[in-house]
Amino acid sequence: MRIIIIDNDRFICASLKTILQSDPEIEVAAVGTSGEEAIALYDSIRPDILLMDIQMGRMSGLDAGEKILMKHPDARILFLTTFSDNEYIVKALRMGAKGYMIKQNAEAIAPALKAAMSGQSVFGGEVVEKLPSFLLGRERPNLSEYDISQREMEVIEQVAEGLNNKEIADKLYLSEGTVRNYLSVILEKLGLRDRTQLAVFFYRNL
Repeated sequence: MRIIIIDNDRFICASLKTILQSDPEIEVAAVGTSGEEAIALYDSIRPDILLMDIQMGRMSGLDAGEKILMKHPDARILFLTTFSDNEYIVKALRMGAKGYMIKQNAEAIAPALKAAMSGQSVFGGEVVEKLPSFLLGRERPNLSEYDISQREMEVIEQVAEGLNNKEIADKLYLSEGTVRNYLSVILEKLGLRDRTQLAVFFYRNL
């Protein structure tokens, strides 16, 4: 896969390039240090994945990501940042970013890129832990266009809060088998593959 790395710290750019290019499946096609460069490089190279920081001078990575996705809706953008601010996470989710990871474990970056390349949504553990708090004070999303029933919506909400099948069954007074059946139907209706994609879909539509 061909990727572009964008970070306003040149040392981090160089370090990430060295780490990632040690993987034979990854080619770093270019690096940049600003949101403006991210847009220009994406337009000229059209990489498989854009790995980008968030806080970068005049134009943030989030702003650059929005502009890129407006022009290239199929762009795969993975944010790698030191900031786990709720507002940043919500914006990244809603714009359609493929992932949001906190800069901690360099060894997790290559697997995250490969997961994003295969169509998965990639969110680090620190980010996933924050997702249920986004429900507070928010209205339930309207998924009527997907033919989602009231009961199915209740199951989706519990998945979004991080509950497993047994916990959902206990909370909704259902059997685990019934919960599994609901999940299979829900995933099919929404065209999703797993619980993580379902949770991300839910929060993107809040």
